[in-house]
Amino acid sequence: MTVHLHEEDLPEGVLASGPVAVDTETMGLITPRDRLCLLQISDGGGDEHLVRFAPDSSFDAPNLKAVLGDSGRLKLYHFARFDLAAIQHYMNVTASPVFCTKIASKLVRTYTDRHGLKELVREMLGKDISKQQQSSDWGAPELTDAQQEYAASDVRYLHSLHDKFRIRLEREGRSEIAQACFDFLPTRARLDLAGWAEHDIFSHEST
Repeated sequence: MTVHLHEEDLPEGVLASGPVAVDTETMGLITPRDRLCLLQISDGGGDEHLVRFAPDSSFDAPNLKAVLGDSGRLKLYHFARFDLAAIQHYMNVTASPVFCTKIASKLVRTYTDRHGLKELVREMLGKDISKQQQSSDWGAPELTDAQQEYAASDVRYLHSLHDKFRIRLEREGRSEIAQACFDFLPTRARLDLAGWAEHDIFSHEST
């Protein structure tokens, strides 16, 4: 496995065809305020590509945008709602179609309330990943080796989890409802960006 760090765009032709795992690192959790600093992407072949954006970036990344906006290429996420919003806001791309391992986990791992990526990788793949760099300065002038490894690990296992969750969703008869949830996620992200992040518009409550 090799981690490749790129500036402002993905080199052309470095990804094989098929699904890609995608993740983002930002300066915080409020998308319009906390800029997109890093986007991680992998075709599942063993290498992870990290694309870093400068504070004054225009996010004009034609190669990366072509992959993210390809409607024929499945994107694998863990908590897609956040990543989709960041990509839409900063890159003006709807990075779909979507498979979200967090939603899949909540639909089939109903025996637990632990649906973080670290727990999924441990239980389903028998591997351990570190989350020590989760809260760190992703806008720093230089990313440490530990930061790069952390970022890469967030996409490294999504293809394997996708394969296992597809089987479990089918086994439990929840593939159709999962797909409906995945299809709605780009709209959910747009609602977040438009100001409805904390409001359940499907609720009977008037607030």
